[in-house]
Amino acid sequence: MKRNNIPRRKPGGVFARVGVLAIVLFIASCQPKTRLHSLNIFFTGDIQGRLVPCGCFTGQLGGMTRLKTVLNTLAATHDIRVDIGDALKGSEDYQVIQHRYLLRAFAAMGYDALNLGHREARLSVRQLRSMKQSSPVKLLSANLLDRATGERIFDAYRIVQRGGRRIALVGVMDSRGLGDSLGEGLAVEKMEVALGKLLPELKNRADVIVLLAFTDEATLASLARDFYEFAVILGGKVSQPSQKLNKENRSLIFYVTNESRALGILGINLSGSSKLTAGKHEIMLLHEDIPQDEWVQKLAEAYRTEIRATRLAVDDPTRLQENRVPGVRVAASYVGTDRCEGCHPEAARKWQQTQHARAFATLIQRQAEADPNCIPCHTVGFGSLTGYRREFGNQKLVDVGCESCHGPGSLHVDQRLGQGAVSFQFRPLGAGDCKKCHYGEFSRPFDYEVFWPHIYHGKEPAKAVKMREK
Repeated sequence: MKRNNIPRRKPGGVFARVGVLAIVLFIASCQPKTRLHSLNIFFTGDIQGRLVPCGCFTGQLGGMTRLKTVLNTLAATHDIRVDIGDALKGSEDYQVIQHRYLLRAFAAMGYDALNLGHREARLSVRQLRSMKQSSPVKLLSANLLDRATGERIFDAYRIVQRGGRRIALVGVMDSRGLGDSLGEGLAVEKMEVALGKLLPELKNRADVIVLLAFTDEATLASLARDFYEFAVILGGKVSQPSQKLNKENRSLIFYVTNESRALGILGINLSGSSKLTAGKHEIMLLHEDIPQDEWVQKLAEAYRTEIRATRLAVDDPTRLQENRVPGVRVAASYVGTDRCEGCHPEAARKWQQTQHARAFATLIQRQAEADPNCIPCHTVGFGSLTGYRREFGNQKLVDVGCESCHGPGSLHVDQRLGQGAVSFQFRPLGAGDCKKCHYGEFSRPFDYEVFWPHIYHGKEPAKAVKMREK
């Protein structure tokens, strides 16, 4: 075997010393840098339970399925990921169950902290303590308190280490706007008061302080004027995502909302001095062309499997009577579309040609037929005492039927079939009735004048009107 012509050197010679130096430099180049010069903050808000887009219409934006795909592609290990609040959709038991799956999705996406918003503050102190104990992601709120003790329920902040710098993530929510919706056993301290107590403690613990504030645009600017310590303020209780990056006092202000359809990305530069400057920034729409992450899709399927097997409060008939006015008897009950077809054959024929007649089948296709988040707009009278119940399956009161728009029809049917004088009249309908389900992305967009001709039906021709016998 041919030897190379590299000359041998005695140990300790110049060649050996150069070789050792090269190895040291190579190893050093492979080690993490001691100081981080820049990073991105990825932030969301107003998720409202959207693990996946519902799929009722094509072209829907958002969903944590698309969010995970984007973060897998764009986010580096050292970047920060946070949520500003309102990840929870509501305080019903099935929505609390759904939130547990959202927390697992946040953890899988590497979120550093989740701030609490007003929807989370609708839960009771008992529910929130359970959420804190089981959450795989750090939950923050500096001013949500146990009313009985005056103590914080969650940590006020989390400090994360990034390239030798200590970055504090602080969470607060606006005490205004909660009113009677504040959960049992809770109190909310004013943000300014809570921050005034907290910041002296943070000064020596953090190099950079980022505030996650669930409040409106004007108040974000006010907090920046009142507290110079915040390098970045990220907001969530806003009317729409930021149109631009704002600067107030010493703070960069950026905000996002829109039910998981938008992702905020803020680059920050830390090099050269302790002063922080803005890098590239954008509000990214999670559009329909972004592939949906399969792992989160399976997580959504697991949620719907659990919901299908769980007895919920909405399944209890006694619960459905809680909001009834004492002593007031409901005049009519739901009877089903089949009871209307005999006297209204032309309207029935028109209905059969529309997607309304197959609305429940679309839920079955998506394995969402037991999800109370979806059922109301695909059945007749769900959530009322005589309306659709999950135990019915696909056997009765399914699809968007006559009574979905016109209301309970039993009195109308009885009177028209000769049981007493005809006194009942359905109220006139308009665009507002359609918009109970057809709003936002659940339409393209909704225009009553455009959509109504597709389902138009009126009085039956005289020769077609036949009263069905008892």
